[in-house]
Amino acid sequence: MSFRLDHQRALVTGGSGGLGRAIAEALRQAGARVVVVGRSAKPSNAICRDLTQSGELAKAIGEAVDRLDILVVAHGIARRGAAEDFSRADWDDTLHTNLTSAFEIAQAAGRQFLKQQRGKIIFIASMLSFSGGWHASAYAASKGGIAQLTKALCNEWAAHGINVNAIAPGYFETPLTEPLRADPTRSQPILDRLPAGRWGRPDDLTGAVVFLASPASDYVHGIILPVDGGWLAR
Repeated sequence: MSFRLDHQRALVTGGSGGLGRAIAEALRQAGARVVVVGRSAKPSNAICRDLTQSGELAKAIGEAVDRLDILVVAHGIARRGAAEDFSRADWDDTLHTNLTSAFEIAQAAGRQFLKQQRGKIIFIASMLSFSGGWHASAYAASKGGIAQLTKALCNEWAAHGINVNAIAPGYFETPLTEPLRADPTRSQPILDRLPAGRWGRPDDLTGAVVFLASPASDYVHGIILPVDGGWLAR
């Protein structure tokens, strides 16, 4: 089947988080051998690395598998606050974690994929790849950067059998969105705009991930695929 991932080897960063855990499990169920990388990764096939620290990225790639077929970049942080009060430290941490480290780990995988002349890279973008959000200037900048990075790497690597794409989740039930869901002044307007009438669950993302990781997407390059319950349609 074109959606099977048997004998494929995958690396998922942020694989111990809400979305990352669901992504890793979906790839396993599709037949892939999966290694997860994160600060607090607990599964037996996990590598604990702080991806915000320089030098840790190449180590994560090197330790994960001796041959890599699929990379899913799902780690990230969100720091919120009014733009006029937002600290430079929070800005730097967000941009480094969400964008710079995403590029560095994709670059490390890309070097291996270029030798193989094949590979799949899937970034996790955001609804804020399309809009500016509210009190989320650094996060929006980082996720806008992920969308453009997806297209830039596609332009360079597609001819070498490497698919670079991104998934843009809508509003999902994860620890990252817990403050939003707990705030009635924010959560209800979000629900009111969602045609699906509910927040997404992590397993709502898994079909898109398996598709972009599988041979079914071999001619799909440079897309930002919304999985958003219809948010952008409104």
